[in-house]
Amino acid sequence: MADFKKKKQYGQNFLTNVAIPKRIAAECGITSEDCVIEVGPGFGILTRELSAIAHKVIAIEIDTELMDILPQKLADCNNVKVINADILKTDVGELIRNEFEGRNVCVCANLPYYITTDIVMKLLEGDFGFKTITVMVQKEVAERFCSSAGAEGYGAITASISYYASVKRLFTVKAGSFDPKPKVDSAVIRFDLHKEPPVEPKDKKLFFDVIKAAFSQRRKTLSNALISNFGSKLSKQDCNEIILECGYSETVRGEELDIFGFSKIADAIFNRIN
Repeated sequence: MADFKKKKQYGQNFLTNVAIPKRIAAECGITSEDCVIEVGPGFGILTRELSAIAHKVIAIEIDTELMDILPQKLADCNNVKVINADILKTDVGELIRNEFEGRNVCVCANLPYYITTDIVMKLLEGDFGFKTITVMVQKEVAERFCSSAGAEGYGAITASISYYASVKRLFTVKAGSFDPKPKVDSAVIRFDLHKEPPVEPKDKKLFFDVIKAAFSQRRKTLSNALISNFGSKLSKQDCNEIILECGYSETVRGEELDIFGFSKIADAIFNRIN
């Protein structure tokens, strides 16, 4: 490992604090009957802890050079399989069908900061039937993912995530736990996937479009945000009437609504334009 050169393009920050992987494995919600997809195993420090608990672990590593190191590091872990692939280009559904024999599947990952949201949303939107998704992300991102309506940091991504899962912040990880040391602290969070979505909007795409519109211009009222995005279909009066019909003030802003409120607004828009 002394000759290994860390690559900026992959956002590599390797865990060196051995206590952290042990805690992640203990708190990620897996049992001996569950299987795990680990994204970005690095030098395998977390992989080893997961293999001691789970039935099977598939570790997906994008760095080809690490494929020469990981098999040696994990040679005694008979329930681990390492795959050289990019998770964003991987057919996750096919991977699950081929590797896990119908068992519950959890995800664990120490995610590169620059593609955190892309990976999280792929795993959530894919409807893969995951039991839990446990990730280590930048502390600020963790706070945003875990925020609630009206709170600082609450945004479109937070509201969208709540459709798929509830999010729990597990613990903070200091920057000194990594090599190289990042400029900020990290946090470990766990997504517990809903078996059924908490809301059933009449038009799912419209529902997410409403969430996106509500936060596209945060200083605007929800009514004005809707006009800006649905002006070809709705008048100012339509938007005000929809908001009042749903039990809100004409001056309400998008960040005040939770997922249930957005579902009501989306359904009211659906009824109005259809």
